Amino acid sequence: MSRSMLRRFVRGESGSVILETALVIGILLALLFGVFDIGRVLFDWNLRYLFEKLIADPGELDWFLANVVTEQWHFESDAGRPLADMVPERIAQFPDHAHLIEAYSARFNETLPVEVPGTHALVRRLAGAGVPLFALTNFGAEFFARFRPTQPIFELFADIVVSGEEGWVKPEPQIYRAAEARFGVPAERLFFTDDNPANVAAAAARGWQTHLFTDAASLEHELIARGLLG
Repeated sequence: MSRSMLRRFVRGESGSVILETALVIGILLALLFGVFDIGRVLFDWNLRYLFEKLIADPGELDWFLANVVTEQWHFESDAGRPLADMVPERIAQFPDHAHLIEAYSARFNETLPVEVPGTHALVRRLAGAGVPLFALTNFGAEFFARFRPTQPIFELFADIVVSGEEGWVKPEPQIYRAAEARFGVPAERLFFTDDNPANVAAAAARGWQTHLFTDAASLEHELIARGLLG
């Protein structure tokens, strides 16, 4: 049974209220729900995008990203640590780079300057086809509060679980349990795409259907194969 059938029955074209109700329930039980990662799936995230504007020398830039504002350090924000704790502590460790560490906090949106090619179009197609959409992201709570209002694509998602708000990060199992509870959907009906193999494996271990994201073309192929897109 297809989503187009569901739309016809919802509009009352079946001619039978009992049949309409039974078919709608059957179709809904068969639905998959789309769950998207955000960084490097919907938006091209890289700390380098900000700091290459601020550090002209390539060698100095590489050193800074490997030693000062690193992805490992940034991950503390994803896990829920407040910037008010992180930033002063890091400045104390690297006082000569204080202005750059402050830029990390103030200008974080510039680390996600563009969408990943093709994925926003897929999200819009899924929404247009009636596929319910959610997101599950490792993202600092303070950063996401600033970033979300700048991106209309998030209006297409019914709910977004943010690691920095939950206090758990992918691939920890607690955040997947939290997502299941928030979404109100059985694990086996969630189709999840993420660029990190560990995050995908953790979701699969809970019974989610999964796809390791590499590009929009391969994701589109998978969505079609699973009946989410025609």
